[in-house]
Amino acid sequence: MGVEIRVEGLTKSFGRQTIFEDVTLTIPAGEISVMLGPSGTGKSVFLKHLVGLLKPNRGHIYVGGKDVPHLHERELYEVRKQFGVLFQDGALFGSMTLYDNVAFPLREHTKKSESDIKRIVMEKMEMVGLLGAEGKLPGEISGGMRKRAGLARALVLDPEIVLFDEPDSGLDPVRTAYLNQLIVDLNAQIGATFLIVTHDINTARRLPDNIGLLFRRRLVMFGHRDELLSSDEPVVRQFLNGRREGPIGMAEEKDAAALAAEADEGHEVPDLPPIEPQLLPTPPLIRSSMRSPHGSHAFLLKERTEKKTPAGASR
Repeated sequence: MGVEIRVEGLTKSFGRQTIFEDVTLTIPAGEISVMLGPSGTGKSVFLKHLVGLLKPNRGHIYVGGKDVPHLHERELYEVRKQFGVLFQDGALFGSMTLYDNVAFPLREHTKKSESDIKRIVMEKMEMVGLLGAEGKLPGEISGGMRKRAGLARALVLDPEIVLFDEPDSGLDPVRTAYLNQLIVDLNAQIGATFLIVTHDINTARRLPDNIGLLFRRRLVMFGHRDELLSSDEPVVRQFLNGRREGPIGMAEEKDAAALAAEADEGHEVPDLPPIEPQLLPTPPLIRSSMRSPHGSHAFLLKERTEKKTPAGASR
């Protein structure tokens, strides 16, 4: 089962530049959460704080009850064992085969025998659909396969938290759809806490249980996907629906004059599109949120069951 991440008052600056301030949220254990925001708002910086690669100016990050920014090196090393990370480009070693890339964390951080390592590596490669490609080099495979190999490596130590830093970057819409389905299926299989940084609106609208949005050095909102997809908050509404009208400009935020001019043009705020059904795992997989009578998947699970049960048949 995944681990809850609780963030309180997180603030980070580089010199005079404030990246974000007073970020407070709770990422639920075992669920899929997405963090959104325009480029340069500190999403990747936020991920680095969670694993202790960066220290905040102030604030707390509790993982399993331990405050990450205030841990000694040995304690931090133990907490990091709970994390798996999929980097933007997969971050594979170009001179190693996919097998050796996936095996690398096991060889570095455990004393397992090579026979045990082989069993675990092949299990993870099967989970991401890469059986048969273990002898290939990263330069011999597609971008989508490199992402999946990076994901297999992120899973090889059985983490309780998996961080995804723009997993869909550089992928076409079809490969992104396949990757999203894989993420949902993996969450159903291992039950870990997933946090995804992305710019892809389709991913944000269909994949997660929870959505957060960073903008202008603050966390605008964080909550259940239905809450954000139906929100009237201007930044959230603009970003999640990919519209020009709103506070976000081409470079960063629009200035007061641009917003006033936009208002003077008399643009009507269009109705929000309907909320699409959340992406379900491949049958017969079931996510923990589907088991709850109040979970976001509960109705869809009931619908799936009814479609498979002939009329009049006993259940």
